[in-house]
Amino acid sequence: MSMFPVFSDLKGKVALVMGIGQTHVPGSDIWGNGAAMARALCLNGVKVFGCDLDLSAAERTATRLRDEGGVCDVTTADVTSSSDVQRVVGAAMAKHKRIDILVNNVGMTAPGNPVNMAEQVWDAQLNLNLKSVYLSCHHVLPIMDRQGSGSIVNNASIAGVSYLGKHQVAYSTAKAAVIHFTRVTAVMYAPKNIRLNCVVPGMILTPLVENLGKSEREEDRQVYRKITEHNVPMGKLGEPEDVANVALFLASDAAKYMTGQSLVVDGGLTSQTGTGQ
Repeated sequence: MSMFPVFSDLKGKVALVMGIGQTHVPGSDIWGNGAAMARALCLNGVKVFGCDLDLSAAERTATRLRDEGGVCDVTTADVTSSSDVQRVVGAAMAKHKRIDILVNNVGMTAPGNPVNMAEQVWDAQLNLNLKSVYLSCHHVLPIMDRQGSGSIVNNASIAGVSYLGKHQVAYSTAKAAVIHFTRVTAVMYAPKNIRLNCVVPGMILTPLVENLGKSEREEDRQVYRKITEHNVPMGKLGEPEDVANVALFLASDAAKYMTGQSLVVDGGLTSQTGTGQ
């Protein structure tokens, strides 16, 4: 079992995790970013309610968490739909009567630059990676306001702060907007004892990445090679647990005087010039 730090203030709290499912890779025990965040929370005694577009992926995570003694309920939802998000928030409230922590983990990239990316792809990328964050905050912030407290952790990406060498203009734009959305909303809600922060992952070995390497499609294997044949200064990809540890810290009272911040987890990738050592 992977070890996570223990923050005693988290025990008994309730977390809503948007994007809790993960790609299934037969024979692999790797956790996805959202699943690893949920795991870190569960192992700290947090009651987790999660959703995913793919119900089987969400249930896979929930089963793994329950096998370790965690409390986790899941449902399916399209996080680009206000009614779906409202339904998930309502279900979490019906189950636990409060939401102390919100984790926005949903995201997916699509290739393209401003010329060759179709308008519908642009719209879909902004909806999935940015609107989903707005919608969950739209429905959860009033609850946290009534409670008088809350912590929101948004999962961004270093694609939102640097060009990573591949054309993904909509994804990069959306993730940059998530970081700024977090910053400005954090200031608005700081007087209400509600904190918003970002975890900003770099190259992480998730089940999705692992699955690309085993794909029968050459284009998928090319993406896998591009990710794994990296120039990360630390010389390795990160693990989902690295992302989860930062999210766990930001959700806890150990970060009670932090809001509007973005913590980068990238092995030094965005700190280098790319010109070599």
